[in-house]
Amino acid sequence: MPEPKPVTFPPAFLWGAATSAYQIEGAVREGGRTPSIWDTFSRTPGATAGGDTGDVAVDHYHRYRDDVALMAELGLNAYRFSVSWPRVQPTGRGPAAQAGLDFYRRLVDELLAHGIRPALTLYHWDLPQELEDAGGWPERETALRFAEYAQLVGEALGDRVEQWITLNEPWCSAFLGYGSGVHAPGRTEPLGALRAAHHLNLAHGLGTQALRSVLPAGASVAVSLNSQVIRPLSQHPADLAAAQRIDDLACGVFHGPVLHGAYPATLLEATSSLTDWSYVLDGDLRAIRQPLDALGLNYYTTALVSSADTAPEGPRADGHGSSAHSPWPGSEDVAFHQVPGEQTEMGWTIDPGGLHELIMRYTREAPGVPLYVTENGAAYPDKVDADGRVHDPERIAYLHGHLSAVHRANADGADVRGYYLWSLMDNFEWAYGYAKRFGAVHVDYATLARTPKSSAHWYGRAARTGQLPPVDAV
Repeated sequence: MPEPKPVTFPPAFLWGAATSAYQIEGAVREGGRTPSIWDTFSRTPGATAGGDTGDVAVDHYHRYRDDVALMAELGLNAYRFSVSWPRVQPTGRGPAAQAGLDFYRRLVDELLAHGIRPALTLYHWDLPQELEDAGGWPERETALRFAEYAQLVGEALGDRVEQWITLNEPWCSAFLGYGSGVHAPGRTEPLGALRAAHHLNLAHGLGTQALRSVLPAGASVAVSLNSQVIRPLSQHPADLAAAQRIDDLACGVFHGPVLHGAYPATLLEATSSLTDWSYVLDGDLRAIRQPLDALGLNYYTTALVSSADTAPEGPRADGHGSSAHSPWPGSEDVAFHQVPGEQTEMGWTIDPGGLHELIMRYTREAPGVPLYVTENGAAYPDKVDADGRVHDPERIAYLHGHLSAVHRANADGADVRGYYLWSLMDNFEWAYGYAKRFGAVHVDYATLARTPKSSAHWYGRAARTGQLPPVDAV
């Protein structure tokens, strides 16, 4: 048989890795930084595995130069990071803290000096605690404060950063933070989760306007959504209706207003027993539907749902942590089923076809908008071998499958211009603490020593050549 044709990407394709501030920076009390909701939540007994916090995390705040040098050594040409809101605007109000902004100036300058393109995310879940004390995302005021924060960061870094992302995974902020309570701030309020979703949408729209008022021409403004691929257990009408219900809550609640200027009618109807959506004020939907320069897609797995008549025994198998409270308001009649197939350590089924499906969906829903895979990756129980190396062939196979899905989507007419591996290195994995390792670079949490795993070398080879190596190339 002839050799398979190499999977080759265009020369301009971005090969990146992603992180977030609270998960890697540490230094939570330096430079005037004030507490975020994750500082508070991680100190709540039982909220995180082992009582872990991000106080030190992997100390990126002090080790960023070494971390950037490691990215360059691996061959990456892009890096997606987030700015800590309470580091640059303590308490979420008032003037910027120059010490906080100076850290990000140094980080960006270091990236540019190594030929690595920065992609800046303004919000990756670390709301200043004082804004939460005032009501948090269920309150409209938080969206207004976000727009002010976006302008401060845009003014400070707009001369250095071309690629901007307003929010990362607002679904998690709204529905895990205020619905199931497994993420900060740990509230369990179905109505609060829906209100939070709207005000996060509004924050994106107002933040985009604020950025564009200060950024130079040519800057790109996007949002990163973790829109999920929802599949019905069968073609029975009740299962199809269940899938629509969850799709509205997983996807439509964000891409409806962001891309189309309206919430899905089916979403409004399904949640009518909880809310009349009167907090959506005149002008909100126009403000939310800002033209996008790009759209970020975060993808990990798929979901399988049915009507509750066929509910399996045991905890809810939606992959979003264990809680007696649902992150799916108004969907008590929907059951989640474990998706068949090989799983990562998170219990998430590996399905590269779902990434292809998601990319093609947004190719249809946002025609002409460039796409980026802003997160994709897998957790495995990685260990340092006797030879001092970390061999993770499962992650290499995962990356090969998902990058091949991106390549196939582009061949099918999509416009995916970059891929950001989650994550650059092992870090504080939210409620899982330090128990789950997503990194391409292993971190010894006792010494904070960094060791690139086999997958990091494999991915670096792909980045340098623009071509996927065989899965057994390392």
